[in-house]
Amino acid sequence: MVNIIVVFPKQQNALRIRNILVQSGYHVVKACTSGGAVIQTIDQMLDSDGIIISGYKYQDMSYRELYQYIPNYFDMMVMASRIHLNDIYEYNVVKVGLPVQSYEFLSTLKAMEDTLIKKRMRRNQKPGGRTDAEKELIEYAKGLLISDKNMTELEAHRYLQTTSMNNGTNIVETSQMVIELYKK
Repeated sequence: MVNIIVVFPKQQNALRIRNILVQSGYHVVKACTSGGAVIQTIDQMLDSDGIIISGYKYQDMSYRELYQYIPNYFDMMVMASRIHLNDIYEYNVVKVGLPVQSYEFLSTLKAMEDTLIKKRMRRNQKPGGRTDAEKELIEYAKGLLISDKNMTELEAHRYLQTTSMNNGTNIVETSQMVIELYKK
């Protein structure tokens, strides 16, 4: 689940966007009218990540000022007129021109959500966090490739990496598949 904070200068606009999101199954933490309220909300979320859906300017600051205060594990979507969108130059702020169809808005948000979830997974993974059993499995699969296919260790490792990327599996699963193929 992705946390969403909505911030627009007019309360009715913030609530309208919040209602669309809630009806579409999203978890909206808060609908705000100021950047300060967004910052307070983030501070209370204790290292959570999320998406801020924002207008161009609020009661106390602009999206750009808010952007400077938010942690890097929050993503931002700015919804504004096409004229204002031309002034947005931050490369990782998603821009949505108004007026917008609900479908276009929700599909853009879905893409942001998917990206945020992938970032979260990468952040939670520990480098070199394989168990000893997983390491042994990979080494065994490489050994089979080295002996049967006359590969070097580097070639065998690259083969496992490439195959896992092409199949959408991790290297441990690919190693298991190689071992299964050689058992037959």
